[in-house]
Amino acid sequence: MATAVVEYLGDLRTKCTHLKSGVELITDAPTDNNGKGESFSPTDLVATAYASCMLTIVGIFCNSKDIKFNHARAEVTKGMGSGPRRISSLKITIDFSGNDWDEKVQKRIIAAAEACPVAKSVHDDMEITTTYTF
Repeated sequence: MATAVVEYLGDLRTKCTHLKSGVELITDAPTDNNGKGESFSPTDLVATAYASCMLTIVGIFCNSKDIKFNHARAEVTKGMGSGPRRISSLKITIDFSGNDWDEKVQKRIIAAAEACPVAKSVHDDMEITTTYTF
């Protein structure tokens, strides 16, 4: 079964529907690529998915190890390259403060986050810089 349906709405905009839940989102081309930038661009979604995947995998890891996980906030900055136009870099800052993890658990959390499926799916040429705060 398909995961999503994407419809072109015109004017460099798409409507994406997640088939299992019916949740919809709109994408717009970014202003630096002839768009209005009124919503996530497709490359914004890739960047956002990377950080979201990291936090989700940490949550799964913590649940499986009975580790208390109270807080996380990630910020992601996407860098674009040319020739061809692509995501060339991601800078991700993750704040895990307030979880009271010792150094041993922190190392395991980082390893889990960096092994997320999105991280394993992006091109090796993409420069990823991740900063963690505990």
